[in-house]
Amino acid sequence: MLTRRSLLAAAAACLLLSPLAQAEYKTEYTVSTVLPSPFPWGEAAEKWVELVNERSEGRINMKIYSNSQLVSGDQTKEFSSMRSGLIDMAVGSTINWSPQVPELNLFSLPFLMPDYDAVDAITGSEAGEAIFKAIEKRGVTPLAWGENGFRELSNSKQTITGPDDLKGLKIRVVGSPLFQDTFNTLGANPTQMSWADAKPALTTGAVDGQENPLSVFDVARIDQVGQNYLTLWHYMADPLVFAVSTRVWRTFSAEDQALLKQAAIDAGQWEIEKSRAEEAERLAKIRERGVEVTELSAEQHAAFVEATRAVYEKWSPKIGEALVEQAQDAVANRNN
Repeated sequence: MLTRRSLLAAAAACLLLSPLAQAEYKTEYTVSTVLPSPFPWGEAAEKWVELVNERSEGRINMKIYSNSQLVSGDQTKEFSSMRSGLIDMAVGSTINWSPQVPELNLFSLPFLMPDYDAVDAITGSEAGEAIFKAIEKRGVTPLAWGENGFRELSNSKQTITGPDDLKGLKIRVVGSPLFQDTFNTLGANPTQMSWADAKPALTTGAVDGQENPLSVFDVARIDQVGQNYLTLWHYMADPLVFAVSTRVWRTFSAEDQALLKQAAIDAGQWEIEKSRAEEAERLAKIRERGVEVTELSAEQHAAFVEATRAVYEKWSPKIGEALVEQAQDAVANRNN
């Protein structure tokens, strides 16, 4: 009798320790994004959901809630909601998460990254690893990088080729103090508002311009709200981060954690390659719609770089001077 009871107890203990019994999985995991498909941002999330569903054979069910539905349209609250477990997962913006993770402001430093090789050099370097550790330290587990692209400048008033052309223009910016400082330094009048409010403001002329990736300009048809002048200045890029609330992450078995992470890596790489490959076509469409597209010369670009140096002096200590130096070194050595 004792032997039988002992065997039953041992079997029960093994069952409790097995991966499948570590936690009861949810029937649905929420995935937050700001933009839906056909924006690359939304496509990245869809690819992740598709790969996880396929590789888990339907055991892990993820549902996308785009347009910041889970935070009532306030995209800057996405990270804190994920940290508290109100949101399970997200494909999020480094800009939107920077209020809670100061290190993410690194990517918003003006003219830090001149090209995509520079973006890849940072995300794939010690600087990228340090940023992931900073995110993890604050209760969210980062899995992989995605891409929202370089943010270009448009307006309804005039061609912009130098800092003086920005003076007095009302430019819609996201809710980041660093953006405010950058555009104030350039003499513009930055106006903070959510993306939901931005297009109506451009329509009425409450603001003169905006800055966003080409994909947003193209898909959202920003040319239809008077944005007839577009300057390709590559002043900053916005990597996306595939992430899971750490509270939720700990409920998955080690095998499923590996599955979720590899699916995020694969989805991110797929989206990055697709997004970059489509840029030339997007730009051609924008030109066909009658938008005047200005590409800066090396001298014109250098003038913007020089005009925004003060932003580095103010923000490097807040981001972490060692991290900024790591990123600058990665960019400088990207072709070595």
